[in-house]
Amino acid sequence: MKDLEKLSSMLAEIDDLLSNCMKCGMCQAVCPVFAETQKESDVTRGKIYMLEGLAKNMIADTKGVKQRLEKCLLCGTCSANCPSGVSAVEIFILARSILTDFIGLSAAKKAIFRGMLSHPKLFDALLGLSKKFQGVFIKPANPEMGTYCSAALSSFIGERHFVPLAKQSFYAKQKKLQSTSKDSELKVLFFPGCVVDKIYPNIAESAVAVLEKNNTSVSIPEIQACCGIPALASGDARSFETLLKQNLEMFRNSGAEYILTPCATCTSTIKKVWPMMAKNLKLDCLEQVEQIAEKSKDISEFLVDILRATPPALSNGKGSRVTYHDPCHLGKSLGVNRQPRELLNAMANVELVEMQNADACCGNGGSFNLQHYQTSTAIGNRKCENIKATGADVVATSCPACMMQLTDVLSKDNQAIPVKHVIELFYEVS
Repeated sequence: MKDLEKLSSMLAEIDDLLSNCMKCGMCQAVCPVFAETQKESDVTRGKIYMLEGLAKNMIADTKGVKQRLEKCLLCGTCSANCPSGVSAVEIFILARSILTDFIGLSAAKKAIFRGMLSHPKLFDALLGLSKKFQGVFIKPANPEMGTYCSAALSSFIGERHFVPLAKQSFYAKQKKLQSTSKDSELKVLFFPGCVVDKIYPNIAESAVAVLEKNNTSVSIPEIQACCGIPALASGDARSFETLLKQNLEMFRNSGAEYILTPCATCTSTIKKVWPMMAKNLKLDCLEQVEQIAEKSKDISEFLVDILRATPPALSNGKGSRVTYHDPCHLGKSLGVNRQPRELLNAMANVELVEMQNADACCGNGGSFNLQHYQTSTAIGNRKCENIKATGADVVATSCPACMMQLTDVLSKDNQAIPVKHVIELFYEVS
């Protein structure tokens, strides 16, 4: 009975959100998926038509509804351009949760989300074991980009070029990185996110070093749980709730004035998705979630708006042309576009060259990249062409998932343009 009441409540919530849609088609004009497929069912308006009869449709064609809902990047481009303010990302996340409750998770996703991701120490241990053997399954793809490919794993990852797991994760090194700024005025808790921790630990190291140099006391918990968005994007609200509560326990009594992350997706999840889901799941931790959301900031936003940090007037290193890609979850979701550019413009050895459609989605979309790799790659290739047209020496961005996508498309195009996080560049000249 309780489950039926929960289902009814979530369906009613979706109906309320759907009522704002005027079917004007503005979403069609900006949707990166529609731009490639030209299918009305792939655009927000088409999905909303389907969701208006969700209770009936999910019984008549559950798998069909689920497949159509999952063909979405959750980039928020439609919401950012919607004249009626329709929150498409919220609608689709709630609908995916309802459908997953109705038909259940696949065995593979249960193993990943509930067997591994919901147990951070086990997840770390398994990935630690994986990196010892990854050399057996991968081979160099583009040495200048530092990328690899894998014929053995092609059925799962396709023909993508990727950066392998780091030899040592950020958390494996973190005891050496504890703050020495004992008398600083500001205390922050640093949340690197899974991809930074396990693939790009140098991003986290750069962020911590810059913060300490700017007299900020950095708290790095012994271990952190995933922010939960991979599970939630697959409709697994149960795993999301588990991960949320684990993080809340870790954040409790931290004494931090701010919670900082170098991952646009983690920042957006903590600030927007956590409060939304805590409300819709009727969790008793909503007040704490809202307080944490208020404290959370992107690393560039914090450095520019709070610390007013600037690098030395005479920066180290050779001058370079840098172009910047706006991650959807940072620019469209949180409105953080200016701050990364201010950091780049503050560097004496950097010439910021804007690319065409810098805020266009790169096509990653998390699990979308695995389920719809060809469409994801086609979207990424548009970004690749825009990057090349700038003549930039380096591509900068603020999201590790975007870094993975940009690295893939540039590497396969035989380019030698490194993809770096803004904080890495800032650290290099500080």
